[in-house]
Amino acid sequence: MLTQSRQARDLLSRISGLVSSRSRPAARQAPSPAQTPAEQLPPGRLEDCLSIPVCSAQGDPQSIAAQERGQFLARQELWEDLSSRIREADESRAAAPCGLPLADLIAYGARADVVTATERAVADNESPRSRALIRGLMAFEALRAENRSDPYLTALVALAHTDIGWAWRSAGGQARPQSNQRRCAAHFDRAAALLDQIAADSRSSPFLQAAQCALFAGRTGSTVQVADAYSALIDLAPANHRHMRALGTRMLPRASGSYAALELEARRTAARTEQTWGAGGYTWVYFDAITIDDQACARVDTRFFLDGLRDIVKANPSQEMINLLAAYCTVALRKGRGEDQQADVPRLRIAEAANWLIRDHLTELHPLIWAHAEEGFDNSALVRSVSRFAARGHAGAMQAIAAVFREEIASGQKVAFTEQGLQLSPA
Repeated sequence: MLTQSRQARDLLSRISGLVSSRSRPAARQAPSPAQTPAEQLPPGRLEDCLSIPVCSAQGDPQSIAAQERGQFLARQELWEDLSSRIREADESRAAAPCGLPLADLIAYGARADVVTATERAVADNESPRSRALIRGLMAFEALRAENRSDPYLTALVALAHTDIGWAWRSAGGQARPQSNQRRCAAHFDRAAALLDQIAADSRSSPFLQAAQCALFAGRTGSTVQVADAYSALIDLAPANHRHMRALGTRMLPRASGSYAALELEARRTAARTEQTWGAGGYTWVYFDAITIDDQACARVDTRFFLDGLRDIVKANPSQEMINLLAAYCTVALRKGRGEDQQADVPRLRIAEAANWLIRDHLTELHPLIWAHAEEGFDNSALVRSVSRFAARGHAGAMQAIAAVFREEIASGQKVAFTEQGLQLSPA
C-alpha cells in the first residue's frame, strides 16, 4: 500500500483545478422514462420470436473449478497447498475468462463454507452465540495462529471477517439494529488488525492489496488514503475492472470522497490504464457509481463514458464482457429512472448503447450476469438457489433483448443469434 506522504492539500489543489476547469452540465429537460421491456413487446411467447444460445446457468467453468479447488483444499485442511495455489495465481496474474483473478476465486472457495454458513445463520436470525456463527471462524482463527508467517492465509482469514461483516451489515434491511452495526464493525476491525501485519507484503501483490482495499467498505478512510490505496491496486492489476469500479463507489460523497474527487480519479485512472482499456478506465470508475447516485449520474461526462464503453469492447470482446455491458445498459441503469430529470439525460443516452452492444456483439446469453445486474451487482446479495437465480436472470435478459428488436418482432420476424451472426427470418 502506498504511504500517506501526499497530504490532503495535495488532493485539494488537484480538485480545485478540476472544479475550476470543468463546466457544469446545463439543465436539460429529460426524456420521459422509457417503458419497461415487457410493456414494449407484443403479446406472445418470447421463445417463439427470439432464439439465443444460453451459457451454463452455473457460470464460467474455469471460475467454478477454481472455487471448487479452494473449497476442497480447505475442507481437507491442506493449508500449505492452498496458500501455494493462491500465491501462484496471484504472482502470475492468472484470470478466468470472466476476468476474475484465479487467486480471488480460489480464496473465495476456501472460505465459502465458513462464510455461507454464517450468512445463513445471520439471515435466519440465529443467536449471536450460535455455534453456526462462531464455529467456522474459530477454526479459521486457529489456522492463522498456526501459520502467522503466511500472508496469504492471514489475508484469507481477514477476508472471511470482511464477508461476515457485510452479512451483519445487510441483516435487518434498512432498520439495522445497533447490535448488528457493532458486530459488523468488530469484524472489520479484526480484519484490519490481521491485514496490518502483512502490509509490507501487500505492496507487490494484487490479491493482498485488494484485501487491504476491501477494508474501506466498513472503515472510514480519508479521500487521499482511499484514492492512493486503490491507485496502487489498479497499477498492480490494470486488467481487473472490478478494482476501478470499487474505486468509483468509494469516491462518492456517501463513502470517502466527493463528486469532484470521483471525476478526478476517473480521469486519472483513464490516463494510467490507457494502454489496457483506452478511455475505458473513465467508464469503469463511473460504472457502478452512476447506478447508485443520481448526482454522480447527472455530472458524468457522457461522451467520455460512451467512448470508454466502445474501447472496453475493443479491449475485451468476450461474451462475458458483452453480457455484462448489455445487462448494465438495459437492467442496472433502468433502476431509479424517472426520479431525477438531470440524471435521466445521461442515463438514457448511455442506455441506448444496448442497441449496438446486443445487435453487433452479443452471440450467447449468460444468465447469472443478468441476474446480478437485477441486484445492482450487489456482491453481498444472498443467493440461496443458483438455478432459480439464473432462471430469473434468463427471463429478464430475454425481455431486455426482445425489447431491442421490438420493431422486428412486431412485424412478424424471428430473431436468431448464431455463430454466423444475427439472423432475421419470418416467424
